[in-house]
Amino acid sequence: MAATIIDSRIFGDMFSDARMREVWSDENRTAKYLDIERALARVQGRLGIIPQEAADEIVKNCELSQIDWVQLKAKTEQIGYPIIAVVNQINAHCRDKLGEYCHWGATTQDITDTAAVLQMREGLALVEQDLNEIGDALASLARKYRDTPVIGRSNLQQATPITFGYKMASILAGIDRHRERLQQLKPRVLMGEFGGASGTLSSLEKGAMETQAALMQELGLAQPLISWHTVRDTIAEVGAFLGLVGGSLGKIAMDVKLMMQTEVAEVFEPYAPGRGSSSTMPQKRNPISCLYIHANISVARQHAAALMDAMVADHERSTGPWEIEWVSLPEIFCLMSGALKQTKFILKGLEVDGARMRANIAMTNGLVMSEAVMMGLGPYIGREYAHDLVYDLCREAIAKDRPLIEVLAVHPEITKHVTRAQLEAMCEPANHLGQAGVMVDRVLAARG
Repeated sequence: MAATIIDSRIFGDMFSDARMREVWSDENRTAKYLDIERALARVQGRLGIIPQEAADEIVKNCELSQIDWVQLKAKTEQIGYPIIAVVNQINAHCRDKLGEYCHWGATTQDITDTAAVLQMREGLALVEQDLNEIGDALASLARKYRDTPVIGRSNLQQATPITFGYKMASILAGIDRHRERLQQLKPRVLMGEFGGASGTLSSLEKGAMETQAALMQELGLAQPLISWHTVRDTIAEVGAFLGLVGGSLGKIAMDVKLMMQTEVAEVFEPYAPGRGSSSTMPQKRNPISCLYIHANISVARQHAAALMDAMVADHERSTGPWEIEWVSLPEIFCLMSGALKQTKFILKGLEVDGARMRANIAMTNGLVMSEAVMMGLGPYIGREYAHDLVYDLCREAIAKDRPLIEVLAVHPEITKHVTRAQLEAMCEPANHLGQAGVMVDRVLAARG
C-alpha cells in the first residue's frame, strides 16, 4: 500500500507525473543495473579482459524478465545494497559458471552511481520537455498581451502600469535561462562511474582505463577524469538546478493565486466544473494547481539542501551521506515533475481579464499615475519639488475622494505651466508603459 503522496493512488498524479515515477521506479532502476552489467560484459569481452563466451552468456542473461523480485528484496535487506543481489541472479542464470565474470572489476557504487546518472538523464529529458512547453506557453501569453495594461505591484501595493505581456515575458526570460543552464550542466553531470573499490581500478591488471572509456561510450555517458565516489558536486548541482526551476514555478503560482483573489480577479486558473469549489461556500473558485506547485517546490528545496549535505562524505567511500541521495534524488525529480505539470496546465489555459486589469488601474482615481505627473512637471518646477507637490496633492485627492486629475487641474503652480490636456496625457496609463513592449519583443526575439 502506498504511503507517500507521490505514490498515492489518489494524489499521485496531482503531486507528480507518471512518466517521472517510472524513471525512478524499482523496475527502471534495476533495468539500469542490468544495462550497465550487460555493457560492461560486452566491453570486457571485446577487450579480451573476460572470455568472449562469458561475455555472451552474461549479456544474454541481463534481462529484467528474469529478476526474482522477492529474492532481490530479501537479499538487499540482508546485504544493504541491491547490486550483489542482482549480480547473483545474473550469475545463477548463466551456464557453466560463466556468470562469475559478471561485474568484473566493478564495485557496488560504480553500478549504483552510473544507474542514477542514467535515471537523471531520463528525468532531465522530461524536465527539458516541460520547460520547453512552459516557455512556449509564456511566449504565447507575452505576445498576445504585449500591449494590455495591468497595474504593477510593489510590496502588494499598486505601483505603476506595466503590461501583462511584460509580466509574462519577464518570467519567460527566467525559464529560458533555466533551459540554458540545463544544456550547460549536462556535460558535467551525465558522467558515469567505474573505479572499483577505492576508485583507482586496482582490481583490473590490464585494460582498466580502456574498459572505463568503452563502458561510458557504450552507455552514452561522459568518462570521468577521476573517480567521484565521494565527490558529489554533480548530483548536488542537479538538485540545485531543480530547486532554481522550482523557484520560478513558485513565482508563477504566487502571482496567479494573488491575481485570482476576489478583489483583484485579473487572471484565473483554467475552469472545469467543480474545480476549486468549496464544501460550504458555493460561490468560491479556489486556486488549485497553484497550491500544489507551492507545496511541491517547498519540499523540493529541502531535498536540494539534503543533496548538498550528501556532499560531505568521508574518505573514499562514505558512511551514510551517499544514502541521502537515494531518498532525495527520486523525490525531488518526482515532486518537480508534478510542479511542472501543474504549471503547464495553468499557463496553457490561463483566463485573462483585460477589462478587469484596466478597471483595477482606475480604482485609485489616477493616483497610480503620480510618477508620470511628477516626471512631467519636473522640467518646469524641478523633480524634487514636483515630487513633494504631487505627494501633497495625492493626499488631498484621497482626503476629498476626488480624481487626481481634478486636483491637479486647478492648482495654480501647475496650470501656469501645463494645460489640462497635457495633464490628461500624463494621467493616461497607456501613455506610460515605458519600454514594456520593446522588452517583450527582445525576450521573444532571443528565443529565435
